[in-house]
Amino acid sequence: MTDHNLSNNENSEESGDSISRFICTANHGFAPYAQEELRRKFGRLKSRVLVSGEVFLLTLNEEAGRAVDMIISSPPIFLRHIQPVQLEQNADDMDQAVREVSAFLRNRKELHGAAVSLQVRKADDSLWQDSAGKLRETLAEMLSDIGADFVVQNPEWIISIFAAGSMLYAGVSRPSDNLSDWSGGAIRFQREEGQISRAKFKLLEAEHSFGIDFTAFHTALDIGAAPGGWTSFLLERGLQVTAVDPAVMHESLQGHPSLRILRKNASEVQFKDEEFDLLVCDMSWSPKQMVKLVKELLPSLAEGGTAVVTVKLMHKKPMALIDDVISSFEQAEMQVQRAKQLFHNRDEITLYMIKY
Repeated sequence: MTDHNLSNNENSEESGDSISRFICTANHGFAPYAQEELRRKFGRLKSRVLVSGEVFLLTLNEEAGRAVDMIISSPPIFLRHIQPVQLEQNADDMDQAVREVSAFLRNRKELHGAAVSLQVRKADDSLWQDSAGKLRETLAEMLSDIGADFVVQNPEWIISIFAAGSMLYAGVSRPSDNLSDWSGGAIRFQREEGQISRAKFKLLEAEHSFGIDFTAFHTALDIGAAPGGWTSFLLERGLQVTAVDPAVMHESLQGHPSLRILRKNASEVQFKDEEFDLLVCDMSWSPKQMVKLVKELLPSLAEGGTAVVTVKLMHKKPMALIDDVISSFEQAEMQVQRAKQLFHNRDEITLYMIKY
């Protein structure tokens, strides 16, 4: 994808009480599309680049709570993470700036005695010379007497700090209001010994982000399965899997008692109606070809069954492409639950659908 710079929309008026500011993050190169999603929701807005193609400071003529509600009520595809900006501290004197941020946080009574995740990120141009981790440690020490339990998982509140240029941006929010409870929406998994491919991380993230319980399924069809990253994940979750691909599956999967391998093109196979309750597809094909193949095999997916497919964005107008793909699947009696560019997606998005 082309890495575009975001433009400032100077027609936004920064006046009145209903102004809110957020640090917005997308996958690298996709910030322009995240901004377009926001423009569709809010109309006029103003933005300033903090990390090219990835992070921008957003100003809205909307009260913060209502702005968050508007964003999370219809989850965006490309906007991965938001953090509120409730304090903008000039960091020409970095030590003083950190003290000011600490004082701001100390005055937030909801943090006292609560389970808190302190999430700190920095841009390359930040005047904070040490790592983001060091800034986090410094702030945690300065806040050690407020009785907060600084945790990594399941926080009640998130403190978000972003250091860019000569500024420190700080905000406090509920995890649900950030679109992701991971810092910057970067959901990271540890690579396991013997893991076939990083493609497995996509399903792990889909499980987390979409709330899919893969252990609830029984029989899965994996289209374009080789070398077997998604197949291995489904086998680990206890499913019976049929893997379709003319290429060779990874040797670790050969002979697995719960796996049937069909070394054929997806267009060459046929299955009984409603044979599977889960269909997955992560092929490196054009969106048009992928949709055609998946739709031809949808009769084998049971009513109420789930499909998880990736859509490669091989197009200069991804928003229009996504609309076309979703429309095509909806015509095939698939109800799209979520369309999202996961952190582990690259030039693609993931669709989560249910057959009705």
